[in-house]
Order: sequence, then C-alpha cells, then structure tokens
Amino acid sequence: MPQLLFQTDPSRDVASLAAHAALPHRPGHYDELRVPADAENGVGAMLRPSWARFFELLGTEGFGELDHRADNVARQIRENGTTYNVYADANGRSRPWSLNLLPFIIDDADWRVIEHGLSQRARLLNRLLADIYGPQTLLEEGLLPPALVHGHPGYLRPLRGHLPPGGIYLHIAAFDVARAHDGGWWVVSQRTQAPSGLGYLLENRLSISGQFPDAFKELRVQHLAASYRGLVDMLHRLSPADRTPPRIVLLTPGPYNETYFEQTYLARYLGLTLAEGNDLTVRDDQLFLKTLHGLERVHAVVRRLDDDFCDPLELRSDSALGVPGLLQVMRAGNVLVANSLGTGFLESPAINGFLPAIGRRLLGEEPLLPSLPSWWCGETAAREQALPLLGRSVIKATYPGSRQRAAFEPLIGSDTGAAELAALRARIEADPDAFTVQDYLPLSQAPTWTAGHIVPRAAMVRVFAIADGEGGWRILPGGLTRIASRQQQVVSMQRGGSSLDTWVTTSGTVDLFSMLPARMHPEDIAHARRPVSSRAAENLFWMGRYAERIECDVRLAAQTLTWINGDLDNPEPIFDALAGLCVRGGLVPAALPRSLRVFEHTLVAELASEDPQRGFSRNLAAMSHAAGQIRDRLSPEHWNLIVKAGERYRSRLTEEDAPADGLEPEAGESKAPLRPQRTASDVLRGLRRLSRQLSAITGAQSDHMTRDDGWRLLTIGRHTERLGAMASLLKAMFVQNAVLREGGFSLLLNLYDSTITYRAYYQGRHEIPALLNLLVLDPANPRSAACTLGRLHDHLPRLPASAAGPAEDLLGLLPPPDTGCSLAALCQRGDDGRYDTVLTLAHQMETASGALSDEISRRYFSHSAEALQSLSA
Repeated sequence: MPQLLFQTDPSRDVASLAAHAALPHRPGHYDELRVPADAENGVGAMLRPSWARFFELLGTEGFGELDHRADNVARQIRENGTTYNVYADANGRSRPWSLNLLPFIIDDADWRVIEHGLSQRARLLNRLLADIYGPQTLLEEGLLPPALVHGHPGYLRPLRGHLPPGGIYLHIAAFDVARAHDGGWWVVSQRTQAPSGLGYLLENRLSISGQFPDAFKELRVQHLAASYRGLVDMLHRLSPADRTPPRIVLLTPGPYNETYFEQTYLARYLGLTLAEGNDLTVRDDQLFLKTLHGLERVHAVVRRLDDDFCDPLELRSDSALGVPGLLQVMRAGNVLVANSLGTGFLESPAINGFLPAIGRRLLGEEPLLPSLPSWWCGETAAREQALPLLGRSVIKATYPGSRQRAAFEPLIGSDTGAAELAALRARIEADPDAFTVQDYLPLSQAPTWTAGHIVPRAAMVRVFAIADGEGGWRILPGGLTRIASRQQQVVSMQRGGSSLDTWVTTSGTVDLFSMLPARMHPEDIAHARRPVSSRAAENLFWMGRYAERIECDVRLAAQTLTWINGDLDNPEPIFDALAGLCVRGGLVPAALPRSLRVFEHTLVAELASEDPQRGFSRNLAAMSHAAGQIRDRLSPEHWNLIVKAGERYRSRLTEEDAPADGLEPEAGESKAPLRPQRTASDVLRGLRRLSRQLSAITGAQSDHMTRDDGWRLLTIGRHTERLGAMASLLKAMFVQNAVLREGGFSLLLNLYDSTITYRAYYQGRHEIPALLNLLVLDPANPRSAACTLGRLHDHLPRLPASAAGPAEDLLGLLPPPDTGCSLAALCQRGDDGRYDTVLTLAHQMETASGALSDEISRRYFSHSAEALQSLSA
C-alpha cells in the first residue's frame, strides 16, 4: 500500500511518492494526474502542477491519513442522509450517494475553454428553440431534419407560438463534457429538460473542501454560491410576479425519484418551496399552491419533472405527477417554468451533428467547443458513412425515453461481439431514424482514492449554464464529475459509478460571494413566512401521530412482557386488558388462544419479525414514509433519527453489541456474537434502545423545528393520538377494574409513563383518587388527560381559518380543558362497582380524538373545488 512507501523512504517528497504510488492509467486515455514520461530526455512520469501542489500541501502525514478522511466523507454522507435511488435495485431502497475523496481539478486555462464554449452553446440552443417554436426557418432551410423535431416526443405542438417570459426557453442547461487523449475537451451530451446535479455537486463541495481546507484555499478554487444566487435572481427577474418576492416552487416527482434527495437539498438551499404535482392547482389561468391558508399564487416553477408528465390534461394523460392545465397557464403568460416545457428534443444525440451549421446560420459563429462527431441514421448519406464504423463507435437511441420506440441502452461497438453487431446493423437498417452513431471518446482517467491506492477511473464532467435573464449566461465554476467503476468505461450512477468534487482553479480573484441575500427591509421581514402546503401539513400531522403511536406501543409491549414474566400472579382482568390493548395496537393477531405462554410467544415473534407489515414495524415504516414526504422541512439529524430507528431496533434483536446509533450497551449487556434473538429479554433490550431513539425524535420535533403552522399540526397530531391512547388505557384498565388487581395500579402508571411523578407526589401510597388526579386532572402532568386537552385547546385556535369556518370551531369537538369532571365524580363507583364517570370520560376522549382527526383532514388536507376558496392572490 502507498503508506508503506513513507516507511521505506521518508526522504522522498510526497508528490513524487503519489506519482509512483498511483496505478497506471489505461493506454490511449488522458492521465489527469500525471504528465507522461519522456524517455528520450530521461524524464519520468511526474504529477501535473495542480496535483503536485495539492499533495505538497497535504504533506506526508496527511497522505497517510487519506483512508481516515475517506471514512469521514462516507460517515458524513450517511449522517446527512445523502441518497441516490437506483431503479435497477431489486430491493427498491435508497443507496448512500457515492463520493470519492479526491477532487477533479480543472486549471484556469482549460476552464476558459469550457466556459466560453458552453456559453456559446447555451446561447445557440436558446436561439434554436425560439426558431422551432416560432418561424421554424431551420426546418424550412433544411438545416435540421423535421423528423428530429416533429418525430421527437420532447417537441410539444401545444406550445408552438408560445414565447416564455423574457424570450428565454432554457434557464438551466447541463452539458456533459470530457477530455480526449490529446487533452482537448468535447461535448458528449446535453440535458435541457430538467437537468439534475446542482444539489449533488453542492453536497460534494461541502464534503470534500472540508477534508482539504489548505489545498482548497491555496489552489484558489472558485466558489459556487454566486452562481446559485444568480439563478434565484434570474427567476425573480423573469417571474410574472404580482408581489415581491415572487413565490417560486421546485416541482418534484416525489420521494421515489432517484434524485429526490438533491431536490429537497436544493429547495432548502435556494429557499424554494418543494411541491409535488398534487400540491398545485390551476384556477382562472393562474397556478396556485394549496396551503393551510388556502390557495396562494405561484409565479415560477423550477421543474424536475420530464415534459410529458407535467400536464396530464394536454400531454401524458396517465401521469399522476403533473398539474392539469399547466400548459394553459404558460400560454397565458402567468407563470415562468424553468426550463420551459418542450425543450426535451434537444437531448437527442442526433442534434449534435447539425449544430455547427445551425450555429453559423443563427449566430454567424463556428463552435468554440466541439460536439463528438455524430451521424443520424435517418439520413441515407450519414447512415452509409456510419454503418462501417459501428465496431469503433457508440450507438445510441435517437429518441431516448420515447414510448413509441423500443428501449435501447447506449452500446459501445468495441465491446460488442460480431453477431450482436450484425443484428444491430439489421435493426438500424429496418428503423434507421431510431438510431444515432457517435464517435467513441476514450474518457480521461481521473485519480481516485480506493482502499489505500490511487486508482484511475474514467471521468465525465457535467457543467451547468445558468441564464441571467438578460440574454447572457453564467457557467457555474465547477460541476458534477461522475466516474465509472474500475471495470467499466461507461459513466453512469445507475451502473454503480461514483462522483468527485470538481475544483476549478484560477489565477485571478476567487469569488467569495455568499448565498446570504441582500439587506432586507422591515416590511419584508414583517410579511415573511414559509408557506405550508396541504400535503406537507397532512404528513406533518401524521408524522406526529405515528411518533406518539409508536411510543405508546413500545411502552405497552415492554410492560406486557415485563408483567408476564414478573413474580406476581397474573389476574385474568389484567391479562384481558393487556391483550385487548395489544390487539388494538396491532401487536398481536386478534384471534389467539387464552393462554399466557401462547400470547407471550406470539407477541415476541411479532415484535422480533423483520416483516415491515407486522408488529409496530409498520408504524415505524409509516412514520418514515410521512417524514420522507416532507424531507425539505427536516434537518439531516432529524431525518437520520427517523429512518434509522427501525433499523437500529432490528439490529438490536440480532446483534447484542449493535453500535449503529453510537450508544454503548446498557449495564449488564454483553457483546455476544451474532445470533437469532427470540426471547422476551432480547425483545425488551431492543425496546429500551428504541425508546431512547424515540425520545431523541420527540426532542428534535419539540426543540428543533420552526413554530409555524406545520409544526403546530405535528403537535396537534401527536396530542390527538395521545388523547385516543389515554382513552383506550382508561377503558381497558377500568372496565373490569383491572386497576384494582395486584400489580394493576403500577401497570397503569407505567403505561401512562407517570410512575416517577406519582412517587414524587404520593410516596408509598396506592390510592385511586391520587391516581385519577394525576392521570386525568393534573394540568402539570404532560401525560394527563387535562394537560393533553389543554394543549389541543391552546394550539387549535391558532390554525388558519378555512372555508368551513374559523379554527375555534374545532374546540367544540373536545371535552373542556379541565375534562369537565371533578375528582369526586371520577372516584364515585356505581352499583356494579365500576367507575362510570371514568368510563364515560374515556368514551368522550376516544370519540373526540377520531372526530378531531377527521375534521382537520376535511378542512386542511382535502382541497376539493367545493371547499376551496382563494384566500390570497
């Protein structure tokens, strides 16, 4: 390993050691790390200047710590919850984002070539779109074949003649560029619909720059914030706003999209509202966000949704992701959509072959940054020229993503057998329009740190061009560098690739701009508030309910197992009460033999099951799902606590020393090897750890979330669930007076999580009046009915009014804050010995909990045409 070189020859400088420690790059590819050896002049391979300086600043000690720094990056990614969903994964799970430790360095001279070339190309593509959706002179003059436009699903006929705000069709364009073996840069492809990567590259920068702060500063790496600020300013400038600042949303396909993490990350960083299609609605040719305050107008949409999914009314009718009527709002000039719909046909690789002539026609300029030579097989001459080149080219689909054409993944001819190439040739001749042949570019080899070695990997950089709203373009000084796996030359995150932070060095001034906005005026601050969409509000409400439900179930399961295995007799009324509560909570099936041991074994099996639909695992999954819908509102720490809670509980059942949450084993716990856990004591150990995790989640919700309407609904959801759970406990323990049996009194206190409080108030006394006073009437006990009702009476009136009336109306569904019962009435027993007032109050609480949940859902989470009215423009 490279570290051994320092032990054997500490006198050698670190740059020289790095050069000799790196594995050789592939012949015929550009080496990003080293200058080739010059045998004639007796000069061996040496590091390029930027890399030599990088390792010099790192030093011998720093080089020896690279494995440790790589572990730090991986841990930070896990803690931040940075994920990339892989559709091909059979498990359908999110995977941690893959980021290598070493950066990809582009020097000043190379960057000027890229910057000027891509600025020109972005300007050209916008002019091309203006022509295609306007006079279509390019089609009339034969500079662009009509089949590549009208035959492409990305060309939207309903937008012919539409001129977007400012005449700008492209607001964010992404270009995949790569370096050839001679060091020259080429454009491989372009993304013009909804390019991804802006969030991931920012996360890469924050992760890697912190590992090499000295090198980052001394190499004069350009910062990124000014480009993001420019993006927000451009959206403000072009929005058809009737207010300042305009309301801008980031339209996401939702949590199941592969890049959902970066969508939430970007929305938070830019200060945009993350919205799904069903969060938006069209009224009177205007776009609105459904919020707790009613409909609020949206002025701009940054979309991460492909064209045909955006409007099921005029485009793909089976789409559940878009907004019906969005195209009409665009045509009316009442919303800015970035990028404008209908730009997808520019992503066809066939377009590249026609861009040089189009550039001369529209700009009067030759391309500054060339595209890879491409031949569209729909042209006879191009096809005849391309077919003999199949064995050393890349064959791509002309219309990627088209539902009318069979799916076709890019294929490298040199990696394809003769029989397969012959079959492909026949397929091209049968349907020539569907295929484009592109020259093969041996990608440059970037250095990566892998298991103690510097390993070269094929690299491609996605660079972003951002419109300034006035005809100019800003090229973000960096990019998302993707690298192939060791065995592949195809760069794809879906195929197991990874990423690098991209450092653009400069000999000039480093832009130290911060994303902190301009100075605000008092009136801006007075009216600033974060809108809470109806979908976010609903998920916050249910996240609160599920969190409380799981806490109650954990206490119930723990107390049930403790009671079963205790030294006391097991009175039948207590068994009936616990069994009924476990059935209600879904912890055991409803039909079980009346056998204590059968019940125990069943409960343990349910709690230890890895099936997410059994036990309270399904509630953990439901809480995680609700949190996933509002991830942009949660801190990375809060999110990590939620998604890891179930994993850590299950790991505790199979591994006694599971360190996943960083908590040391409890006193008396051993660190035994892996083994199946199926005993009550094993489950109790897991429940204790889960209880601590839930306390951390509750703390994050209570102390680390902004007290807006969303947080208020989360709190209302939690207390609504608590009210129903208290009602169930009172009914179960008082209907047969199980509370009066041996152990019943203490059991009810434990189920209410009020044992310590009771002992502090009433040391050594087991009196029903004292019990009922603490659990029902004491407003200082957060687990009492009076305190829970008081919290609901406090928070409900603060919700916004709805079409159904003021929020104060909701209070009529609840008992009064003091429960309306006196202690004397609660303690009075009927002729049958039952505490009738307690049971009546429990029934009222249970009914109120259900009615309140239903009415909140009807008022705030369901925006039907009959119930909605626009409360703000």
